[in-house]
Amino acid sequence: MKPSRRQLFGYAGAAAAGAAAGGAAVVAFDKEPPVPAPVSRLISPYGDHQPGIVAAAPRHGELVAFTLLPSTDKAALARLMRLWSADVVALGNGRPAPGDTAPELVTANVRLTTTVGFGARVFELAGQKAAAPDDLPVMRHDRLQAAWSGGDLLIFVGADDELSVVHAVRRFVADAKPFATPVWRQSGFWNSTGPDGQPVTGRNLFGQVDGTGNPAVGTPEFDATVWTADGGTTLVVRRIQLNLDTWDELTRSEQERAVGRKLSTGAPLTGTAEHDELDLDARDADGRPLIAANAHARLSHHSENDGRRIFRKGLNYVHDTGTKRESGLIFLSYQADIAGQFLPLLARLDAADALNEWTTTIGSAVFAIPPGFQPGGWLGQKLLG
Repeated sequence: MKPSRRQLFGYAGAAAAGAAAGGAAVVAFDKEPPVPAPVSRLISPYGDHQPGIVAAAPRHGELVAFTLLPSTDKAALARLMRLWSADVVALGNGRPAPGDTAPELVTANVRLTTTVGFGARVFELAGQKAAAPDDLPVMRHDRLQAAWSGGDLLIFVGADDELSVVHAVRRFVADAKPFATPVWRQSGFWNSTGPDGQPVTGRNLFGQVDGTGNPAVGTPEFDATVWTADGGTTLVVRRIQLNLDTWDELTRSEQERAVGRKLSTGAPLTGTAEHDELDLDARDADGRPLIAANAHARLSHHSENDGRRIFRKGLNYVHDTGTKRESGLIFLSYQADIAGQFLPLLARLDAADALNEWTTTIGSAVFAIPPGFQPGGWLGQKLLG
């Protein structure tokens, strides 16, 4: 049976429509999709303050402390600071440092920052011994090891990319060789990005959301907590060994009672969200405080410490010796005044913190962090120039 005239026109129309649709599809397929603008991950090395202080905790970080050589005087130290400042600028901008023997290892756009610190010896050379940061007294629960303590100078490099960190540290150590020698090195890692790509507080190896109580960067509270009158700050570095084996033997409720916060969200035991205020007066049905008297969150809270605050960061670390692994936290505390802010808090935690049962501090060092610098200037110029 032959198709009718109406059917023939119907088939032709359908074919034409299909061809048109196919042609449109080809055109759409051949058209290049728009290229999104690249996201800058460069952190300027210049500023009133060293930029690594306010930057998010780096995905990868390494700290190196140095001892000054006996031949290094104030003028020699100033030369080193000029060299290091040139390195800070070049590497921070994704360029090889002057004299770099492996320029191919430099990667741009990895949020690389470098923070430089001065120990007491630097202030002695500068003739300002009274302005030097004092070492912390040894706490009752400390088991300090020389391998992780002290230092005349500090370099702290952080970035999204571990290769960039390792290479940058290599350059700083090479440039320091005529002036200073490394006395300890510590490296670690941190995750401050959530599954959706948004910033999060990050967790230590206990599983604890770590750093929730920090003052917000850019607020008057932050500025009063962190900056000294000249735009610098001070840094306490504490290497804290975590006993994960015995921690894992606890029930989840026991862990949360020691911390004073929920492990799932970081919320206080009296709240539902991470940044809820602690209700230190709340009690359970038996009249016991919901946040225990010796809970870390209570003892470290500013309301329990006459309003004292610090700005804390951290890097998780693992240190392997053969088949034996040590795990812990490189605790970093920034504050304007170590004696007035950090030391009273540390003494309070050392005396009663529930977490003392599973933590041991094995390294301690303090540094003054000089202000940042602008183009044409250099780190420590006011002190050493």
